[in-house]
Amino acid sequence: MNIESASAAPIAAASNRRNPGTALRPEMFEGHPANRSAAERRAASLIARRSVKKEWQAAWLVNAVRCIDLTTLAGDDTAERVRRLCAKARQPVAPHIVEGLGIAALKLTTGAVCVYPTMVPHAVKALEGSGVPVASVATGFPAGLMPLKLRLAEIRYAVEEGAHEIDIVITREHVLGGNWTALHHEVRAMREACGAAHLKAILATGDLQTLRNVYGASMVAMQAGADFIKTSTGKEGINATLPVSLVMIRALRDYHDATGYKVGFKPAGGMRSAKDALNWQFLMMEEMGREWLEPSLFRLGASSMLADIERQLEHFVTGRYAASSRHALA
Repeated sequence: MNIESASAAPIAAASNRRNPGTALRPEMFEGHPANRSAAERRAASLIARRSVKKEWQAAWLVNAVRCIDLTTLAGDDTAERVRRLCAKARQPVAPHIVEGLGIAALKLTTGAVCVYPTMVPHAVKALEGSGVPVASVATGFPAGLMPLKLRLAEIRYAVEEGAHEIDIVITREHVLGGNWTALHHEVRAMREACGAAHLKAILATGDLQTLRNVYGASMVAMQAGADFIKTSTGKEGINATLPVSLVMIRALRDYHDATGYKVGFKPAGGMRSAKDALNWQFLMMEEMGREWLEPSLFRLGASSMLADIERQLEHFVTGRYAASSRHALA
């Protein structure tokens, strides 16, 4: 069955003027209400209300694949591991599944490959001609507790090696202490160091204590010129959750309403199943609309999710589930 026409799977590239940022404007976030109970109720109702089946579910899952940042951030990463990951990014779903779905013309790939700065050259070479961008973490990932000049040097190094996107981490102390000027200054400097590479600002929301802090950090990062705001490094005790993501997405919407600029969103960490992929897309669709279901404005930082998505797609095509290990990343 051909699922390209399914309305749940947007495949046209979203147009987007890059966010230039603004001066620090505390009036846009100070005193902003953030009710945890209300956010939890909204997130729970969204999951309960939304349901997709058969070809519609397959279409949503195919779109999720397009938005995954396939990632390896391990201490024992090697050039060979990065090459294998890039091969999977080029062909994230087995050919017989693609054929069965009728989406060969889509040329399905993942949204990006994300690695450490020293692995960037290997990823760039392995992805040459694929159109898949290389993202690099930087700025002392995951803690970010390095002098600013060293964090900026790491950004420049990754960009010089060929990275198209940079995932930075903010200084949580600035948020916890309410030092919004310092946060704006550091993210602005990081954006300038990125040059033409896009900047994803990781807020590490599990460390920020309150939803008001999450909203404020989101707004300041966007005011400093972030192209994306991202929930987590994946290394915190609490990573991406739907209620916290809802607060960040509301900040995205408020920023867009105030400035006219679109900023992307990336949940990361703690997402493993095809159901998770559906739920985060439902959240984006409900809150931001179809345009925010494109890789230019939405990414999923969850490599382990891909195996379950491929398994569910194989079931849709063949009526059988393959062993989970068959789809696991090498």
